[in-house]
Amino acid sequence: MSDPNVIKCLVIDDEPPARSILKNYIEAMPALKWVGECGNAIQALSYLQQHEVQLIFLDIRMPQLSGIDFLKTLKNPPAVIFTTAYSDYAIQSYDLDAVDYLLKPIQFERFIKAINKVLYAKGSNQLTETTVSNEAPAVKESFVYFRADRKMVKVMLRDIHYIESMKDYVKVFTGNGTIVTRQSIISLEAMLPGNMFLRTHRSFIVSLEKIRSFTNEVIEVEKSEIPVGKLYRNNVMRALDVRN
Repeated sequence: MSDPNVIKCLVIDDEPPARSILKNYIEAMPALKWVGECGNAIQALSYLQQHEVQLIFLDIRMPQLSGIDFLKTLKNPPAVIFTTAYSDYAIQSYDLDAVDYLLKPIQFERFIKAINKVLYAKGSNQLTETTVSNEAPAVKESFVYFRADRKMVKVMLRDIHYIESMKDYVKVFTGNGTIVTRQSIISLEAMLPGNMFLRTHRSFIVSLEKIRSFTNEVIEVEKSEIPVGKLYRNNVMRALDVRN
């Protein structure tokens, strides 16, 4: 019996090496399941008529039918992440409600960021009704995966207290301990929901839920004091005033 929490993924790309890379990435993520691959859009149309898929990794420039034209033919498409070597189609892809737009060669860190967007949408019940049941968990039950100690570590958003940047790495402080992962704070900020987390400093992001007190210079999160940077102060005070 299949796990309803695992997202079934189909890769559509006319280049075998590109399909192979994405298959390896998908199989490294416990939240994903690779179910098949197609070398062109015509094969994909036939596959989707016979199989259930929640997420498509879709190349754009393919023979016979482009990825964009293929997506337009689908009445109730699954979630889509475009994968392409060309940046020209970014605006078109977002007009088609794509979850993300990955430029080749795709780095694993960037792949994880895209997947975390899918997981957040799944948690907030924003995927299409054909791919997520009406009983999808609330946003507070959403989670992200971090690569640490040579494995993918699942972290619930509600468990994160704050995040500290250390050049090319970040420390994620949770109620269950600290996770160190190779990722920029900018990319991490982009994947976290703005209604739950707040950038307070060039090196810090805090969970709004975990804030105990604050001044215009320091925010107390649990037993830690997080600095408020001068460049972030106005935005922080405005966000906390709205919250309070």
